Amino acid sequence: MTDLWLISVPLDKTSSTNVEKLKRTIAKTNQASCSKFSIPDLKVGILDSLLSVSEDLSRLDTVTESVIKKTCQCMKEVMEQSNDKMLENTLANGDCGINEKAPLSPLWAYFQSLRVDLMKYVTRFQWDKAKYSTSLPLSALTEVISKEVTLVETELKSRSAAYNSLKSSLQNLELKHQGTLQTRSLNDIIRKEDLVVSEYLTTLLVIVNKGSYEQWERTYESLSDFVVPRSSRRLYEDMDAGIFSVTLFKRAVSQFKANVQESKFTVREYCVELEEQKLRDMKQLSARKKEQYGIFVRWLKVNFTQLLVAWIHIKALRVFVESVLRYGLPVNFQALLLQTDKKCSKKMREELESLFMHLDPAAMTSKTDLSCDIPGLSQQEYFSYISFHINTTVLELS
Repeated sequence: MTDLWLISVPLDKTSSTNVEKLKRTIAKTNQASCSKFSIPDLKVGILDSLLSVSEDLSRLDTVTESVIKKTCQCMKEVMEQSNDKMLENTLANGDCGINEKAPLSPLWAYFQSLRVDLMKYVTRFQWDKAKYSTSLPLSALTEVISKEVTLVETELKSRSAAYNSLKSSLQNLELKHQGTLQTRSLNDIIRKEDLVVSEYLTTLLVIVNKGSYEQWERTYESLSDFVVPRSSRRLYEDMDAGIFSVTLFKRAVSQFKANVQESKFTVREYCVELEEQKLRDMKQLSARKKEQYGIFVRWLKVNFTQLLVAWIHIKALRVFVESVLRYGLPVNFQALLLQTDKKCSKKMREELESLFMHLDPAAMTSKTDLSCDIPGLSQQEYFSYISFHINTTVLELS
């Protein structure tokens, strides 16, 4: 599993020299990669306001990661219903757009490829000035991204609820269609020619347990004086019971039903028109679900990608703001993206501390007890240099 860190150091002579040392060390050990992370010149504004912006960005970072996880989970739940099919593999490409010519792949491959492309996007990061104008104050940029994330979260709830409601309605109909003889649809069992319907006669359907077939044959004609002799036929059976037809005069239906109940048999109510309507309803719901599935999955993929784009811009904003707060004005820092395997993370942290401890010796000597007053950083996250973690586990299939 990969760790991604965004770090920032001032461009003083010592730090610049040590950045080059870091790159040489990484090249020798081959345990990590290091690349420049480009952050444009942003409007600093009043320094006092940066404390508030830093706190807002910290909250927004947490919220955005949470919405990404919710969107990811929703995508898993929806797409895994078709996991046996080959799903369209729309990937976040270099600019985090949609690759319409991508080959088909299963769900796990989609997420794996998306994760790979997130790595590519971060390592080649370019600030999207069209979406997030650098002429806006930092507080305004934060608000723009916040509104974007909130809109996606709200729409996700609405779309998810509507799709799940449609799915539940269809599942309920399917359960009735495929259930026991007491509840299932009989359209594929009963034919119109099985039923006698005239001015005086009607056909009832009776469910008889398998162990009671002989009892039914012996007694059904005696359940009413108006049963047509030898009219009962077994039309279908499952593992537990069979369904029998019996013809009688309409005037005797109520009496017959009462006697059937006493004999522990069950009359199954059946209306051809109603059953056919249920089947039409199920087909319509199935067609609607198929249509909504395509629409919803496309929406999820597009907005999931856009959330990732917004999230990396939030990380960039946090690096910029914390660098100004920590290193001061004029703005003069270098942001780097470090990518390392989790197994090598401890060694990499030790190397970074060794190279940049001059920035804040207290961070090295008393990490756990250090009172950290820098907004957005907990005690455990505080280092002599600025560091933010990019949690790539949001793209892992559990």
